[in-house]
Amino acid sequence: MTFRTSAVRAALAITIGGAALGAAACTAPGTAKQTAAPQAGTSDINEKPREQLKPGGTLRLSIQQWISQYNVGQVDGTQGDGQDILALTQPELWFRDEHGSISRNPDVLASAEVTATSPRQVVTYRINPKAIWSDGTPITWRDFETQWKTRNGSAKAFTVSSTAGYDLITGVAKGADDREVKVTFGTPHADWQALFDPLLPGSALDTPQKFNTGWIEKIPVWAGPWKIGSLDKTAQTITVVPNDKYWGVKPVLGSIIFRALDSSAITDAYLNKEIDQAPARTPETYKRLSGAPETTIRIGSRWDETHLTLGDAGPLADVRVRQAISIGLDRAAIARAASTDLPFKLQPLGNHFFMPAQSGYRDNSADYGRFDPAKAKKLLDEAGWTSKSEGAPRVRNGKALTLTYIVNSGGSNDIPQLVQNLLGKIGIGVELKQVPRNEFFEKYVNTGTFDLVSFRNVDVLFPSDNLPTFRTGGEQNYGKVAAPEVDALLAKAAAETDPAAARDLYNKADALIWKNGHSVELFQTPQISAVRSGLANYGAWGLRSGHQYTETGWLK
Repeated sequence: MTFRTSAVRAALAITIGGAALGAAACTAPGTAKQTAAPQAGTSDINEKPREQLKPGGTLRLSIQQWISQYNVGQVDGTQGDGQDILALTQPELWFRDEHGSISRNPDVLASAEVTATSPRQVVTYRINPKAIWSDGTPITWRDFETQWKTRNGSAKAFTVSSTAGYDLITGVAKGADDREVKVTFGTPHADWQALFDPLLPGSALDTPQKFNTGWIEKIPVWAGPWKIGSLDKTAQTITVVPNDKYWGVKPVLGSIIFRALDSSAITDAYLNKEIDQAPARTPETYKRLSGAPETTIRIGSRWDETHLTLGDAGPLADVRVRQAISIGLDRAAIARAASTDLPFKLQPLGNHFFMPAQSGYRDNSADYGRFDPAKAKKLLDEAGWTSKSEGAPRVRNGKALTLTYIVNSGGSNDIPQLVQNLLGKIGIGVELKQVPRNEFFEKYVNTGTFDLVSFRNVDVLFPSDNLPTFRTGGEQNYGKVAAPEVDALLAKAAAETDPAAARDLYNKADALIWKNGHSVELFQTPQISAVRSGLANYGAWGLRSGHQYTETGWLK
């Protein structure tokens, strides 16, 4: 559940499961009749007009963990569910349709456009004169200014999740009045619409203390169609209710309850009618949910990928070891195992920036994504790691080649175990270390405390949102693998206003990212969702945004 456009890459702990994902799955694809995966832009939400919906009612959804940090701009605020809940309560500037095309949210913006390109790019925003924060103060240019100042990286006391785009701005100024904002860029920024979305209240961000700790387990100020109704840490539930001070389109529903559940408990919770939606993207969950009463399976295609991130410490400091891991993984077998008995077949993903069928997609994996265990062994030989016996970890200078793979205890071990099995065959030992789900990101992923780790990234619809993941010193480059050549190409791509030329630059950078062994793309994560049949304007969103669930409701 991640539907907003954001300048932050949203991360979700991997939840791929299903008993079919074992060592035998490498040679035993499913027997169910399958079609090709849906193309980007496919969505299925049971679209209905508001007049066909009952006013009020409750929607019950699951989330992966209790949300500790709601500030999307803070380093610990990248967890996808937390970003989704935040987006319900804050001004969203833009919406997307099923094809990913952007339109402004008229509740917040009266207009927004590039008003100058020379000598500098200037974007002028006009704020809806009715827009107010929950404390009664108007939304003004000052909120834009504060968001820029706190997230551009110049003040190190603000521990930010990403400076991408904000670091290109040279000034944010008042326009004709307090409701007009003029943002000036030092170099052109093609993805300017990725910034300030959602817009957060400057009054709750303007000091390091407010920015870093003022949003822990709370949302102090809001201005979206929803607000926090209750936070029950004991029950692990977060309830949002309509914001009575909201000036724009009001929600149809009376409340949404988010409940933190381990992935293994979500299917049973849905079948027991405790929640109203459950992912059915694994063979096991699809089999259990597809025949459930009063249930519709909705299928779409969003920007959603599952990958393996590599660290750069110890043995992984050698690019040859990272490359050996990349080509020692049978990505086709992993994708095949993950889609056994699903309605469509998954294929290995060959790009870090674009999804298949999305404009700009190229398979840049080349030799570094092609399964070749003999070549992987040769690379390890060249790196000085010698094989003592088949199936045992290689050794160099008396030390075994063993890596630690951090696994979210609330998810599945299936992909980690398959990776462990495949790497073991080329002489790389892998120890699986399960960690509490509420610590997975904050204590391990965000701090780079791993050799290997898997999770999903979702809704990276602006390619420049990936800059903090792949450039040197990037706030979301958790494994710290980077290269100056990649940095240079990404900087050029972000400043390129010709979309075709920008896509070419991103693809050139992507080819180097594969070669450098930054991370191994596995597959575009399938979007298959079991939804209560009476629920409208909700389901498999594809590339469209959920309009903050204002149109979601139960049919009369």
